[in-house]
Amino acid sequence: MQDGNTFEKKFILYTMNILMVYPLYPDTYWSFKHALRFVSKKAAVPPLGLITVSAMLPATWRKKLVDMNVAKLHTGDLLWADYVFISAMYVQKESVNKIIEKCLEHKVKIVAGGPLFTQEYKNYPQIDHFILNEAEITLPLFLKDMAMGHALKKIYKTDEFADITSTPVPDYHLLSRKDYALMNLQFSRGCPFACDFCEITSLLGHRVRIKDPEQIIEELEALYKLNWHGSISIVDDNFIGNKKETKNKLLPAMKEWMEKHNYPFTFTVQASIDLADDEELLSLMAETGFNSAFIGIETPSETSLKACNKVQNRNRDLLQDVKKIQKAGLQVSGGFIVGFDSDSPSVFQQQIDFIQKSGIVTAMVGLLNAPKNTKLYRRLEAENRLTVEATGNNTDFTMNFIPKMNVNDLLSGYQSIIQNIYNAKPFYKRTRQFLLNYNNHQPGQKRIEFNYLGAFLKSILIIGILSRGRSEYWKFFIWTLFKRPGLFIDAITMAVYGYHFRTVYGLRN
Repeated sequence: MQDGNTFEKKFILYTMNILMVYPLYPDTYWSFKHALRFVSKKAAVPPLGLITVSAMLPATWRKKLVDMNVAKLHTGDLLWADYVFISAMYVQKESVNKIIEKCLEHKVKIVAGGPLFTQEYKNYPQIDHFILNEAEITLPLFLKDMAMGHALKKIYKTDEFADITSTPVPDYHLLSRKDYALMNLQFSRGCPFACDFCEITSLLGHRVRIKDPEQIIEELEALYKLNWHGSISIVDDNFIGNKKETKNKLLPAMKEWMEKHNYPFTFTVQASIDLADDEELLSLMAETGFNSAFIGIETPSETSLKACNKVQNRNRDLLQDVKKIQKAGLQVSGGFIVGFDSDSPSVFQQQIDFIQKSGIVTAMVGLLNAPKNTKLYRRLEAENRLTVEATGNNTDFTMNFIPKMNVNDLLSGYQSIIQNIYNAKPFYKRTRQFLLNYNNHQPGQKRIEFNYLGAFLKSILIIGILSRGRSEYWKFFIWTLFKRPGLFIDAITMAVYGYHFRTVYGLRN
């Protein structure tokens, strides 16, 4: 049995060239591809998982990152590498297959992990090694076998959940930061709820595991020292999954740091609708620099909420909850779903009415799909209603099961929602509603950056002159100057989002 020092000495004898490759995202609702061109960015967020894994590798190893959303994968990169590490989600499958082909062509070994491979590793026999589930547990097993000269296993996996207080600061320095609209970090994993269509708990569990506030401050410091100033997405599936720790420990620490550094960042999060129940928490978030929250609203139908076990959304005034969050200073993005077994044909107009009245500008409406290992997937499998695997993109007009509603009626109703919320006239009407609901409580002085000016000028040219919906743009432009001039930057940002959404959905722009 070797002691720790002997193991470490043997371990560092290995020097490896590790190429981290992040697959290309298709042009989807969440790619924001058509909005990013206005601010001269190539991708919304960087691959946080890969740069976190990079930080877990031995310091003596040489590491490169190729995020195919911002750079091309060259043959020279592959020839340099001893191993290619890939992480991916379902929606990136097509790009994953092309990367694997290139690696096989150049005889480079592949190590794969992340959500896609944790769920579907059996479909990728050509990959050499899988680091599945959470890398804090499984990656050290792989590295230990390598260091000890043991035969490397095909699969490293676990049923345990990681203690993320040991997770290192991601290797942000590997990123071409100028190419991203936001940076990202993670505070917690897991979700206390059990929505039957959601795969989060099957991957990460119900118990919400959190980092120490000191870890988050260290990550903010790392980004600050790399001269990042701007938005940071906190990628937790539910930022308030452990509300007590978030409110009483994390946010006070973040607020103190932000005050000391003159508010260099703003923050976006994902949260459950019960965020609206705590005014003190909302105020603290706004005072810390949080300005946006994505919330899974799903449907205004109580029957469908009950059927999918969305308990946190039931028996509440969802419309007033949204407005309460907006008035507190956070923009609300919303997730909506149609295609539940209990949905009737009236659900389409209900969704349209709710979205328009709420002022939720970024309203992601998707057809219900059943990801693997969810309660919904197992039920539909037992009912012999599954058809194909889900694409991972619930806004591409596909489903992976036979719905109860007539398929043509469902697709027609879904299309009517998209047209009635994203065509120029209803979109700008809803955005005006948002600007009336919204109170911007952002601390510190809002920087007028060069990117904002460039985006504004491009919006005038592309949306205000070249687009067919230009008259609605100018009506909105003038309305904002007179009614909500202090929110002009937000208004132009929303106009750019609308352009992206209409482009993605193939609507008249």
